[in-house]
Amino acid sequence: MGIVSWIILGLLAGVIAKVLLPGRDPGGLIGTTVIGVAGAFVGGWISAQFFDRPVQKQFFDLGTWGAAIGGSFVLLVVYRLLFGNSRN
Repeated sequence: MGIVSWIILGLLAGVIAKVLLPGRDPGGLIGTTVIGVAGAFVGGWISAQFFDRPVQKQFFDLGTWGAAIGGSFVLLVVYRLLFGNSRN
């Protein structure tokens, strides 16, 4: 997959992570989107490095989606822990 595919996947993974972890984020929609894109990259890297599951070339690979959503979810949780819920 190319960089554009990872960005699109990250945007969608960020939305899915946001649905799984509802609530108001300190960064709003833009911050959550950036976290989704970063989470997709982090999830793919972790999957390839530590789980011996390299990223597939197909966009619709279930393992790639799982890694991207998992990475986005983890980064969203860490972001909330570090910056709190400042938008109450």
